Amino acid sequence: MEVKVLDINGKDTGRKVQLSDSVFGIEPNKHAVYLDVKQYLANQRQGTHKSKERNEVTGSTRKVKKQKGTGTARAGSVKNPLFKGGGTVFGPRPRNYSFKLNKNLKRLARKSALSLKLKESSLIVIEDFNFDAPSTKNFINVLKALGLENKKSLFVLGELNKNVYLSSRNLEASNVVTNSELNTYSILNANNLVLSESSLGEIVENLSK
Repeated sequence: MEVKVLDINGKDTGRKVQLSDSVFGIEPNKHAVYLDVKQYLANQRQGTHKSKERNEVTGSTRKVKKQKGTGTARAGSVKNPLFKGGGTVFGPRPRNYSFKLNKNLKRLARKSALSLKLKESSLIVIEDFNFDAPSTKNFINVLKALGLENKKSLFVLGELNKNVYLSSRNLEASNVVTNSELNTYSILNANNLVLSESSLGEIVENLSK
């Protein structure tokens, strides 16, 4: 499929690029997308949650009251989970939430996400650009020209561009990544995906292995 190339002023450059149907034109696999997003979110979890159990709570081991004759249930320790300040029953323990997915499934998920963006007309291709110095104002002007102001957007560059990255860092709704950092979650989390010309070749190469 052919897509026109825009400049940073939002104007048509008169050039078009051919997007690979094997990457941008497949039928989206929703289950693959679900698994890849689930893995990404799971990997963000620290898993450091912990509550004290009965053997970890500070307290006397003296028997609270006599075994019989009180008319109430037996109790042997103030660390009993039934008492205020006692240990927690089956509380959270530190754990690793990450899990593995095979490479082919992850590639399928990313191709599905890219195809979905193109199908929704939420994918824009722009020519490579740079700023002389980091400037949030200049980046905002680019967003305005592309009609992306106040919208979640993801810019994908062919290689790291420090000035462009720093220009976008203060904007909560916009992210700038290189094609090697592209993942299914970030693609779907953005309302619009903006690809630089230089990123297209490597994206296709990485997802066609």
